[in-house]
Amino acid sequence: MIILEKPYVSGILVEMLERLQVPVLRNSMGEEIAREHDIRLMDEDTFINLFRDSEKPLLYSNSEDAIGWMENKLSFSSLPGMIELCKDKVSYRKLLQDEYPDFFFASIDYETLPGLDTSTLKKPFIIKPAIGFFSLGVYRVDSDDEWPEVLANIQRDVERVRGMYPREVLDTRRFIIEELIDGDEYAVDLYYDSEGNPVILNILYHIFKSDADMSDRTYVTSQEVIERCHDIFEGRLRKFGELAGLKNVPMHVEYRLDDGKLVPIEANPMRFAAWCTTDIGYHAWGINTVEYFLEGKKPDWKEIFSTREGKVYPLNVALVPEDIDIEDVKDIDYEGFASNYGSLLEMRKMDFRKYRVFAFTFSETDENNREEIDRILRADLHPYVVT
Repeated sequence: MIILEKPYVSGILVEMLERLQVPVLRNSMGEEIAREHDIRLMDEDTFINLFRDSEKPLLYSNSEDAIGWMENKLSFSSLPGMIELCKDKVSYRKLLQDEYPDFFFASIDYETLPGLDTSTLKKPFIIKPAIGFFSLGVYRVDSDDEWPEVLANIQRDVERVRGMYPREVLDTRRFIIEELIDGDEYAVDLYYDSEGNPVILNILYHIFKSDADMSDRTYVTSQEVIERCHDIFEGRLRKFGELAGLKNVPMHVEYRLDDGKLVPIEANPMRFAAWCTTDIGYHAWGINTVEYFLEGKKPDWKEIFSTREGKVYPLNVALVPEDIDIEDVKDIDYEGFASNYGSLLEMRKMDFRKYRVFAFTFSETDENNREEIDRILRADLHPYVVT
């Protein structure tokens, strides 16, 4: 069962929906896709009854915009409680408090941020919306002197994204302050099967330009990344699944790994990597993550790696720079931007006027060609924005 929502439905997902005729909720996005594709739309009452009557219902949404519908229409199930437990970062931290008793975090209302005395807080710390999405409003604070600028940036972000996402996806009324987690950052697409076992479908290594960088510009996946992290992540995910009682649930989780110590950042149920970025699994490994979840498939990593030895698969998110007024943008030089890549597998052009994102790119490079990855990570995007 699938719920389609804004901001973007990928062609890979649509092809699967046509091929497998998976039930799709009849809503505005479902009807929009159905106008050009042969997908199996199902009216709301029938969809709800199918979920209610299924012994092991499998439900996925491409977007957290569907969370509000799930909470309102599926309140008879355990789903809304599970979503809130994971999606609200304060609730998530409380759930893990026994396992990480020394980890500092605190909840604070947005309206009280101007009066926050950061001198009382151990630094560095991270501040972000308690219910957030896509690194919006996420900042690192290393000193008291930095706080006024960070506060101004948060206030700017709140105004800019007002009304852009439903409150269930991004709620800027409340923030969480938490201690900085050291180590390399990873994102994992997985599902819990009917027995509660975690099935990892992809692992992405999140690369940053600097310690202060909190953006989502560059992720990579490779054989080395998955072999290094798979087993330790699987063990931790199994414990979390037991703690939260997770079965038949797709999920996107983030961790930091430092010298063997694994600390969770967040968990996002009912979806995989946001927008269309889970499709890096298809481009890299031939894995349609949604199909694997619905069909109960498990990756044969040995077989998959046998044809991709020495390859790295970067995922890049390109945004219009913050210092450019979106109203001044006439066009994007997509051809020029594409020239940065040696082997560009796919570029997806986005509605930059609404979300500032102008492209998602999926590419392939050799593991010894780190120069290309670093160049794109640090690229100045101003030349590609036509004003």
